[in-house]
Amino acid sequence: MPKYKLLIEYDGTPFCGWQRQHQLPSVQQAIENAIFNFSGDKITIVAAGRTDTGVHATGQVAHVELQQSWRGEKVRDAINAHLTLAAQPITILSATRVNDQFNARFSAIKRHYHYRILNRRAPPALNKHRVWWVPKKLDEKAMHIAAQKLVGYHDFTTFRASQCQAKSPLRHLDRLDVVRTEDMIEIYASAPSFLHNQIRSFVGSLKEVGTGRWDAEDVQNALEARDRTRCGSVAPALGLYLTQVDYPKDDFEIEE
Repeated sequence: MPKYKLLIEYDGTPFCGWQRQHQLPSVQQAIENAIFNFSGDKITIVAAGRTDTGVHATGQVAHVELQQSWRGEKVRDAINAHLTLAAQPITILSATRVNDQFNARFSAIKRHYHYRILNRRAPPALNKHRVWWVPKKLDEKAMHIAAQKLVGYHDFTTFRASQCQAKSPLRHLDRLDVVRTEDMIEIYASAPSFLHNQIRSFVGSLKEVGTGRWDAEDVQNALEARDRTRCGSVAPALGLYLTQVDYPKDDFEIEE
């Protein structure tokens, strides 16, 4: 069966998250429905990461196996046509033939996320569901310094959801940078994998630093406590984006 790698962009606002759920709208179900409507194939697509309710993506990756072989451009355009007909805020940016060894989830070697905080007195109009609005002035430099306490290999028990199903809280965080561009504070996180709510937990705790309620040492102490109750408030999902998934340099693509 021909396999395709899909690069996907979506607005997570109307969805219960990526994963298909009974009687709830999901990104996965919307794409699977679009694929069925153009190909007749009842399939399951596999994603690199299962984003939560309200989380967006500009670089989600998934794979799908179809019964018939089409050119990648045909698969992309056909899925997009049916997503548009269904008024779904999802776009397939590309569809590429790959070999059987490719797996969107297990072949991935690094995932990149971006969190956006609108830090100004006036609330957002155009980005209402795409940024976390924090009207109180934040010190992004203090937030960045504190964020570096979290980079590296750690037990992240403090910064994962209580219902996280990962077998181990141990993870290596490659990057956690905080920068400001005018009124927008941008937080960039990169790692091979993340725990449930890990980035939103980081952001909520760094916001405490930005307001002056915490400092870098408080973040360090929270990390070392390995205690979920020591985490700051969890940032809302609406500011979080999955922006990129990296794969080995091995050539999974098949020439068409």
